[in-house]
Amino acid sequence: MTSQKNIAVITGASSGMGRVFVTDLDKQQKFDEIWVIARRLDRLDSLKGLTRAEIRPLALDLSRKEDLDGYQKLLEKEKPNVRVLVNAAGFGKFKAFTELSLEEQLAIIDLNDKALVAMTYMTLPYMREGSEIYQLGSLSSFQPVPYINVYGASKAFVLSFSRALNVELKKQKRGIRCMAVCPGWVRTDFFKRAVVDDTITYYNRYFSPEEVVTRALSDMKKGRDVSVCGASIRAQVLLTKLLPHGVVMEIWCKQQKK
Repeated sequence: MTSQKNIAVITGASSGMGRVFVTDLDKQQKFDEIWVIARRLDRLDSLKGLTRAEIRPLALDLSRKEDLDGYQKLLEKEKPNVRVLVNAAGFGKFKAFTELSLEEQLAIIDLNDKALVAMTYMTLPYMREGSEIYQLGSLSSFQPVPYINVYGASKAFVLSFSRALNVELKKQKRGIRCMAVCPGWVRTDFFKRAVVDDTITYYNRYFSPEEVVTRALSDMKKGRDVSVCGASIRAQVLLTKLLPHGVVMEIWCKQQKK
């Protein structure tokens, strides 16, 4: 009888924070396999040889029900012990709501929210005490953001969902932790898709994916349910709680010369 595999599952693993989660989690914990999920198989294959654990690439588009069903069937077949789930897949577009197509708006929600909820729901039955869930939110999670409207709203959902789920899991005494990771601007391929023109021009500070992931791993160990990288960004989060959101949005619009 084969023993149950200890694995990590990481979406959005082909680049940016997802890719750094792959290598940094592998250094921190011992896994038999890391299931890496993204659309591009060639980028997933490039992770092989960078980790102690065996890399298992899964070329899936998580906005497609058929691909989510494929992931669920793989779980049912393998019955792994999922020690860590990282939902890092997501995208946004910087544009006024009325200037983006409905298809683009709904695609943001499908990947950032629907896929994240589906991956979490399907994976939880295979997680035990001591397992961890990292959900990629954003600084946008804490405030309404004009011109990044649907993206910001999708990340507000991630924050609320993740924090509430963490409490539910605690009340159920399952010993599984869920944390929202909410960084500011991070230098990743995200901008290649998000920036379509000069709608957004002001970026106060960039962080590296490594900085964000290092902070997230540390915050998980400390028992936090939200991870925000950088003292200046944490101060900004505090201001969004203290100031009326109308004022916060007006400051944002002035920064973007709107």
